[in-house]
Amino acid sequence: MTANADTVEAPCPLLVVVSGPSGVGKDATLKRMQARGAPFHFLVTTTTRPRRPTEVEGVDYHFITPDEFQARLARGEFLEHANVYGNWYGNSRRDIETALAQGTDVIMRIDVQGAATLRARVEGAVFIFLTASLHELETRLRARKTETEQALQRRLNTAAQEIPERVKFDYCLNNQDSHLDKTVDDIIAIIRAEKLRTHPRRIRFKD
Repeated sequence: MTANADTVEAPCPLLVVVSGPSGVGKDATLKRMQARGAPFHFLVTTTTRPRRPTEVEGVDYHFITPDEFQARLARGEFLEHANVYGNWYGNSRRDIETALAQGTDVIMRIDVQGAATLRARVEGAVFIFLTASLHELETRLRARKTETEQALQRRLNTAAQEIPERVKFDYCLNNQDSHLDKTVDDIIAIIRAEKLRTHPRRIRFKD
């Protein structure tokens, strides 16, 4: 059946990539979105990083051994993967495809290196960069108490190189301390606006 000129097609599901330097609040932002009942599929990243005391398996990350990670990588299960600060991270292509096929928007958080990989492998995704001052990042990283001083300085040095990468993203949000709900509101507004595009995004995997 041919749609008439007045028919408005239902918007396609979106793949939303939230990225930014270490300590900028990617995890906290998505957790707040989940707590507020945002109707998205929140992709859970797989990692070889040790689980922090406050983290929950299958909610914050899928925690696996380096050997298991390499086995999954060899099977081609990850849409993208990267070694970040000595630990492996990967995101499942099947999980993304399944949610999109069900008409559900997918939102994921990923480091800047991983976002560059996704940009090269996926067309139509929405890329959002979270940023903050280096002073704010240092304060947040120190508050976590999960890194040695040497590891913390390495993260800050990397952050200084990553912040200029924001120009490669579709949107850039300043994720200030104590304003997490504003960041969430901005992301939801971006998604709402993307749903109203006259030329909607369509996700296409390039390989």
